[in-house]
Amino acid sequence: MNTPMPLSAMAAPLMALRIFEDRYRHLPAPCVSVSTVYPNVLELSFHDDLDGFEEWRVALGIRSRNVSHGVQNSGRTRVLKAETSYSGGVVKLIGYAEIPVPDGERSRAEAAS
Repeated sequence: MNTPMPLSAMAAPLMALRIFEDRYRHLPAPCVSVSTVYPNVLELSFHDDLDGFEEWRVALGIRSRNVSHGVQNSGRTRVLKAETSYSGGVVKLIGYAEIPVPDGERSRAEAAS
């Protein structure tokens, strides 16, 4: 039987979140995730809001060259990722945005309907 992880194990990301609420209250609200799987990580994700991702990236001092770019969902979703050390832990930013389908092209699902 495993000993349960105490809430104090998540002190770094929870402290970062408290600091952000005070210092960056004017920025767009992200989806927030803290997990017992990675108790030292605060994840801030932005869905269909790459501008919000960018505002947070700048506020946290993450250089644009440190942002990774990728796609998922069969090339239909753009994904941006960046991370930085903060308050003794790691802050991960993730931005998701739909990649527009060029005019005249439809997905297989749209064509079948």
